[in-house]
Amino acid sequence: MDMTSLAVVRVRGDVGLHPDVRKTFDLLRLHQKHACVVVNFENARSMLNAVKDFTTFGEIDKKTLVKLLRTRGRMAGNKPITEEFVKDKTKYNFDELAEAILDGKISLNQIPGFKPFFRLQPPVGGFERSGIKRGYGEGGVLGYRSKNINKLLEKMI
Repeated sequence: MDMTSLAVVRVRGDVGLHPDVRKTFDLLRLHQKHACVVVNFENARSMLNAVKDFTTFGEIDKKTLVKLLRTRGRMAGNKPITEEFVKDKTKYNFDELAEAILDGKISLNQIPGFKPFFRLQPPVGGFERSGIKRGYGEGGVLGYRSKNINKLLEKMI
């Protein structure tokens, strides 16, 4: 896991969470189920370790990130982001913005008026066979899943 940008998707809800885990979710801006953020692995390593039993994460590719920005990106007031908004705030188009995020040049937190998280739908066809209480290696959903996060995000966009 030495890629720079990871997509983190919250899979489980709030009930019965330890206060430290709840605080970590607040810091990551993962306030509800099926929310997604894109983070730099080096900066979020310990936070990911704290929430690994409630999230799934992996390396996001450029194509999936562009689709996520176009369809699920939101401005303040819950308005969809447009090409003009992105150009005005960052001087990039969607493809260049995705490339800059993946390279670590810019963060979604740095774009004024942009919500740095994505609200997703539950995955079409459901999660993996063993459900949301088992690790990815055991046939479930939780924890690190490398490049397979892109397949899950496609089902959730």
